Amino acid sequence: METLTTQGLTVPKLGLGTFRMQGDECRAAVARALALGYRHIDTAEMYGNEDAVGDAVAASGIAREQIHITTKVWWQNLAPDAIRKAFDSSIAKLKTPYVDFYLIHWPAPDMNLAAALETLMRIKQDGGARAIGVCNFPIALLKQAVEQVKAPIACNQVEYHVLLGQKRLLAYARSKGVPLTAYAPLAQGRLASYPQLAAIADKHGATAAQVALAWLLEQDGVMAIPKARGEASQKSNLGALNVKLDDSDRAVIAALPKDQRFVNPAFAPVWDAP
Repeated sequence: METLTTQGLTVPKLGLGTFRMQGDECRAAVARALALGYRHIDTAEMYGNEDAVGDAVAASGIAREQIHITTKVWWQNLAPDAIRKAFDSSIAKLKTPYVDFYLIHWPAPDMNLAAALETLMRIKQDGGARAIGVCNFPIALLKQAVEQVKAPIACNQVEYHVLLGQKRLLAYARSKGVPLTAYAPLAQGRLASYPQLAAIADKHGATAAQVALAWLLEQDGVMAIPKARGEASQKSNLGALNVKLDDSDRAVIAALPKDQRFVNPAFAPVWDAP
């Protein structure tokens, strides 16, 4: 498994996303992934599955320090007291004394970002999180977090795939040593609509999904957390690590539309704010 280092932590570049998986289904999916060799599991307070993730990790027989666990605090809980309460609940459900990443899931329109990040920093200092970070932060907010608050941001988790460019955000994040974690890295199943990807896949004896994942994972400072319930999908995503793209492949991918954002709730920030 390829890794990257951020805020002193070594993190597998390919992880397992668990959004919209709950109960026994989630427990089984995480157990399968761990048995296949995944060591990076992503969850969140809002997913309602931290207990299932915690059960699977506890039952795996794998030492806790060998598994990277990310969870997140929901945007409606960003007041300091609410963050503390949410964190304590997450830790209890996950059955672990600490998480590896504790992230702000979405920025809130009326949040006090400095107060929220300072609370996360205290959680980190107290040993509850090995590192802290954010999700869905455009450049303007990431700049505020890194340059004004001076928070030790370990990652910014954002929608990123072959149909949604993050060139400006990635350039800024790299300049500050902040990796991007790509969620919805397979464009929520829409890749099959693009014969260009199928052609690259045929050339490499791979699938379009593997090509899309390989494109993300070969980039410096980028991780990806595709959701995969079944063993076949989980194995296929691991297979992306063996796909080696060439410059002609990258040129074809670069020519695909890069404005297809599929996760854009009403409370989302202004994505292109300078």
